[in-house]
Amino acid sequence: MYKVIIVDDEAVVRVGLKNTIDWNEHGFQLIGDYANGREAWEAVEQHKPELVISDISMPFMDGLELAGLISAQYPYIKLIILTGFDEFEYAQQAIRLKVSDFILKPITAKEIRVLLDRVRSEMDEETKRREDLGRLNNQLNQSLPLLKERFLERLVATGLQRAEINERFAYFGLPPISPLYLVLVADIDDFGDRELLSYEHDVEFLRFAAFDIFKETLEKDDVLLFRTREERMVAIVSGQESESLLYEKVFSLAEQVRYHIEKYLKFTVTIGIGRSCDHIEQLPLSYKSALSVLDYRFLLGKNRVLSILDMEGKSSSPLQLDLDWDRKLVSAVKTGSVQDAFQLIENGVAELKMILAPIEGCFLQMQKVVLSLMNPIQELFQNVEESIEWQHKLMDVYKFKTLDEVEMWLKEVVRSVISAIADNRSHLTSMQIHRAVEYIETNYANDKMSLQDLCRHVLMSTSYFSLVFKQHTGETFIEYLTGVRIAKAKELLHNTTLKFYEIAEQVGYQDPNYFSILFKKQTGTTPKDYREKQLKESGA
Repeated sequence: MYKVIIVDDEAVVRVGLKNTIDWNEHGFQLIGDYANGREAWEAVEQHKPELVISDISMPFMDGLELAGLISAQYPYIKLIILTGFDEFEYAQQAIRLKVSDFILKPITAKEIRVLLDRVRSEMDEETKRREDLGRLNNQLNQSLPLLKERFLERLVATGLQRAEINERFAYFGLPPISPLYLVLVADIDDFGDRELLSYEHDVEFLRFAAFDIFKETLEKDDVLLFRTREERMVAIVSGQESESLLYEKVFSLAEQVRYHIEKYLKFTVTIGIGRSCDHIEQLPLSYKSALSVLDYRFLLGKNRVLSILDMEGKSSSPLQLDLDWDRKLVSAVKTGSVQDAFQLIENGVAELKMILAPIEGCFLQMQKVVLSLMNPIQELFQNVEESIEWQHKLMDVYKFKTLDEVEMWLKEVVRSVISAIADNRSHLTSMQIHRAVEYIETNYANDKMSLQDLCRHVLMSTSYFSLVFKQHTGETFIEYLTGVRIAKAKELLHNTTLKFYEIAEQVGYQDPNYFSILFKKQTGTTPKDYREKQLKESGA
């Protein structure tokens, strides 16, 4: 029989549930009903029921707050939430609190009975599983390899006291190890040409294959091996009295691992070798130094064996990069100079490598560059979605494992931004020239029209406008304006009986003689001859 309590500030609901349900028939003992969450919480702490049925909206403490307390302190208690609020956010919060059911009022007695039967069935099944000691023992045996890995990970990551270490070594049947101790860490760089990343089981197979080579090469009586939660491969090597002999042995083993994985699996690993230590309790120092030296992959590249002894004497200098590096790069991007931008990127990366900058310093510099590139991108893309898409693309800088990869990625980003800026400028210029043409064709009759007026209208400098207008139309401003005016004059000569001086005035020329000269220059005939010719052709 499972204990249950009801929590609802509506007395009619509590009375209805108490009197219409035969709780014992469904395998529950109703031990109390409460009008608010505060009273219910006191009952939960005192009686530890297996099931709580609660409303959401109540005084003093609502149902979700009660559910939060129960979920945090008594996660084995099942919760059923009853509510009149058909709100998605309530359902979401209930799911986060691991509520068994989230049910909308009103609910019938029949629905409650069905719900109770289902919950009891689930609880019976859980009880059965927990009481099946044989099955639990079998599960324990299956879990021992994983438990052993987690113990070894704790041993190197946080450190343990000698008594617990001895107890756990005996429990897991681990061979005793003796000083000196040293930790090496191997991390897969990537899967090279084995492009199987879209299939998780293939990735896991490759990781398993790498660890198998790792074990084959390193598994001796004095080496303990495991994989971390981050999928790194770790070895605790011991048993050498001389530090130099220990490092010589470890470096040889690490180089064999690196070579065999590259040869047989066709992808690479980088291996970091930490400091040696005299006591097993000091293994975290060795482990942390191995992880630290592994970070130098970012500067030195992949597929290497790196030792803390090689790196600790090469303490990095303070960053001495050009303080205006990011500003100069943005300037090159805005001016469209791919060559200058690439040269700046190469110089910056070379400087970071030369001074052996720590990985944090490298990413700080890249972060400055990324933030600086945000400005031209935001100026370029007025569309918010496009701008956000580019910003997300720039955040990819943090996914790379080496500075060489960052350099290649940054060059590609810069090339794309410069190309997009050029396309955008070309589009904008085309729009401005289109507006200029419209302006000319609308205002050609204004004899005072000037290049300055037109440039003010389209918001361009006269020199730049003159350049791009000729590129787009094949004519200068004056040539194009004259062409428009003469074309309009031809229409008037053909379709009206206006005098020549009137036509000249309507197409923007106050001087009829000057109009005649331009007309003949453009058409090869005078206005008079042109009209007569058109009349003859019309009469024919």
